[in-house]
Amino acid sequence: MTRDEASFDRPHVFLPGGGPQAPVLLALHGTGGSEDSMADFARQLKDDAAVLAPRGLVVEGPHARWFRRLGEGVFDVDDVELQADRLADFVLHAQETYGLGGRRLFAVGFSNGANMALALATRHPELLAGVVAFSGMYPYADRDLPTGVSGLAALLLNGQDDPMAPQPSVARLEEQLRRRGATVDRRTRAGGHGVTEDELQTARDWLEAEAARL
Repeated sequence: MTRDEASFDRPHVFLPGGGPQAPVLLALHGTGGSEDSMADFARQLKDDAAVLAPRGLVVEGPHARWFRRLGEGVFDVDDVELQADRLADFVLHAQETYGLGGRRLFAVGFSNGANMALALATRHPELLAGVVAFSGMYPYADRDLPTGVSGLAALLLNGQDDPMAPQPSVARLEEQLRRRGATVDRRTRAGGHGVTEDELQTARDWLEAEAARL
């Protein structure tokens, strides 16, 4: 991986957590969200984890995003891949800067942030132990996953009637992850785009179980 020294120069929040055995949550906001609100969100999921919450650097109108899109639900896949690589470089710098080497890293994202978490996990699976995707979808359009993801654990939390993350795309995501070796827990609820209290508790329980694995 090419190291880009400028990659660490992006707004972000770092919240120290527990000891060296505690995991790190990479918290990725949705369109129009912020690193501050997403850091607070991540702390609701596992309060002893360290939290690393960067800002997406693509701007759409007044909103920060993680990658360009050509229309609602139509992603610029080349930019998805480029921005995932840049985020991976940021994570490597952050691990060095904050002394996080050796700690298990879980990406947690909502909406556009969930899609970026999935792109990061599938382009750079060596960085992550797992990913929690709230209202996410398959980020690569008609392309297959770029690499194997054996050992990756993924929790997919979606609404049945979400027009921004339609079920056929989520089904393709699950199929591609499983085919490439990931362990997938897919949960579908009634309703549309968003995060419910039940989903928050599911994510808490899932992260607790995954973090306890040696």
